[in-house]
Amino acid sequence: MLEIFKNISVDWMGLRKPLIFLSIAILMAGLLSAIGRQVTPGGTDAFNLGVDFQGGTVITAKFRNKPAEDEIRSALQAQGISDAVIQASLDKQDEVLIKVPLFEGKGDTAPAEAPQAGGEDATQVNLGRATVKKALDTFGKEAEAGKRLADDESAIYQIVGTDSVGPVAGAQLRNQAVIATLLGLLGILLFIAFRYDWTYAAGAVIAVFHDVLITLAFFSVFQWEVSLTVLAALLTLVGFSVNDSIVIFDRIRENITLHRGKSIYSLTNDSINQTMSRTIVTNGLVFLAVLALVLFGGEVLRGFSLALFVGSITGTYSTIAIASPIAIWWQGKIGNAKVKEVALPQSGTEKMASASRRSVTRRPVTR
Repeated sequence: MLEIFKNISVDWMGLRKPLIFLSIAILMAGLLSAIGRQVTPGGTDAFNLGVDFQGGTVITAKFRNKPAEDEIRSALQAQGISDAVIQASLDKQDEVLIKVPLFEGKGDTAPAEAPQAGGEDATQVNLGRATVKKALDTFGKEAEAGKRLADDESAIYQIVGTDSVGPVAGAQLRNQAVIATLLGLLGILLFIAFRYDWTYAAGAVIAVFHDVLITLAFFSVFQWEVSLTVLAALLTLVGFSVNDSIVIFDRIRENITLHRGKSIYSLTNDSINQTMSRTIVTNGLVFLAVLALVLFGGEVLRGFSLALFVGSITGTYSTIAIASPIAIWWQGKIGNAKVKEVALPQSGTEKMASASRRSVTRRPVTR
């Protein structure tokens, strides 16, 4: 393995308290932001939910010469739609799907072009269609009613379909997202408990919760849009965070077998230092790739790249400041109840690795 730094000797466990304090401060800021936005009359929601979760209108537009997605997005932003989702049709190259959010509180300011229809859903569809039509009119004339785009030579585009995505569907997506995340964490908990120990599993899962909650805190404070791509990023962070924790836990287990005369505190520091070169190489490359997405990925990948950007940073230090200290602390607490403590000669407070609550079986590890 490539080693950038050799013979590192940093007291990472000694830095756990200021890092934990930083995490608590960020979490509190996110919690206050979410609660404050919800209880403030006329305020925004705790999270800026996108069309996928909040519901909205889907318009299918067919073009004679399809403009670029960025041009369509700029035209929509000129009409006050800043969080539209634009997707090219997979089977029809000249068609584009445009998803716009709900127009809450805009019933009295409906465009004159919007046809009157009964029901709230119909009103939302009409508002969405009329607003998108205004934006697309900047590219040219729409085909006349009753005519196909190919038959109207003066037309540039035609709206061929309009549909509604209600908030009920959005709520189902939210519930499924939460269930998928919890099931993933449960699987990770069971695997680490089987492969290592319950103490390590608890530290890794708590670190994962920490990373996800820190990322959501940033999304609440800065009101970045939460969409399905952000959910995909959060699920990616789960694996990213656990991967680092597993590497350090495995090194701790090896060192406990090889150096039973050392304290668990020292062995944890040694394990983190020994894997630091690997952490810098792998996580550094991930960070540079995500930074490139943030800077050059555009609006389509904005939420996804921001979630990965925040999560890659928190996932790196949570392994050091959250997962390892919790695992060692819990192991020590359980060991106090089941095993007689063995004190080091130079210290009456640190326990030796040989005083862990159960013997460690060395297993071959493939990296």
